[in-house]
Amino acid sequence: MTLSAGPVVSVGRSLLYLIVAGVAWGTAGAAASLVFRVSDLGPLALSFWRCVGGLVLLLGAVAVRRGRRRTAPRTAPRTAPAAESRRRRVVRVVGTGLGLTLFQSAYFAAVEATGLAVATVITLGAGPVLIALGARLTMGERLGGGGITAVAGALTGLAVLVLGGGTGEVRPAGVALAVLSAGGYAAITLLTRWLGRDGRGGDALTTTVWAFAIGAAGLLPMAVAEGLVPGTAELAQVLGLLAYIAAIPTALAYALYFAGAAVVRAATVSVIMLLEPVSAAVIAVTVLGERLTVGTAVGTLVLLAAVGGLAVGEARGAAVGAV
Repeated sequence: MTLSAGPVVSVGRSLLYLIVAGVAWGTAGAAASLVFRVSDLGPLALSFWRCVGGLVLLLGAVAVRRGRRRTAPRTAPRTAPAAESRRRRVVRVVGTGLGLTLFQSAYFAAVEATGLAVATVITLGAGPVLIALGARLTMGERLGGGGITAVAGALTGLAVLVLGGGTGEVRPAGVALAVLSAGGYAAITLLTRWLGRDGRGGDALTTTVWAFAIGAAGLLPMAVAEGLVPGTAELAQVLGLLAYIAAIPTALAYALYFAGAAVVRAATVSVIMLLEPVSAAVIAVTVLGERLTVGTAVGTLVLLAAVGGLAVGEARGAAVGAV
């Protein structure tokens, strides 16, 4: 699959990219749970190795793509997208990398401070709100009545999904960290969309490579303090899980995310990415043997309905604009 720069990716394909990315991200939690079961690797160290592994794989993909371009037969010249300035490129890669580092590290800290359920609800619940507000203030994007209803439905479904199986203790420090994490995620989404509006959002693969490089550098000190090398009797299993996390929910998912987020409206992106907890809930029940509660089932259905409605609205809006 080739992820290219510019407006060549259609809205329909961008929606597919985002859906696949959301589902893939949901599998990362299950893989991480298995890593934690069989080793003493901590969440910050796992996040660091996730960035490093994704970076290595994407550097390989960049090398393969360059080799194909050198050996490909020359064809008639095509109209190329406008070149991106150096200043704009620096803003894109540094902003994305810092946002990624903040998003991941603050989220794991929030989980430690106030628990998984509360941290997830606040981070993924505040994300769409911050993105919708930011898109309105910076890009003039309007949700409309249908969009507002879909976002509200998605947030309701997410809250039911995460809290349906029990309650969590809310601590102010954890709440603040979760909101900070949501701010990092919102910043990545808004920056990607803002720079992609004129067709000069940069190459998605290159953006992802730089984001992981900056993210790994930012996470390294915390990962060293936590412990980089896992203590385990199941080293082969841990390495296999780390390889999966680096390949599917990291290298592939983030490349697809950046490609799709440059085309689709920011608020729509934020809601589609809520497919992550849906896929995580399905895996928890079918693979990890967790009990399916009424809250989990209802939350999943509400989330899917909201995501489907918003995706249909996005596609219709694009079709009307093309007429």
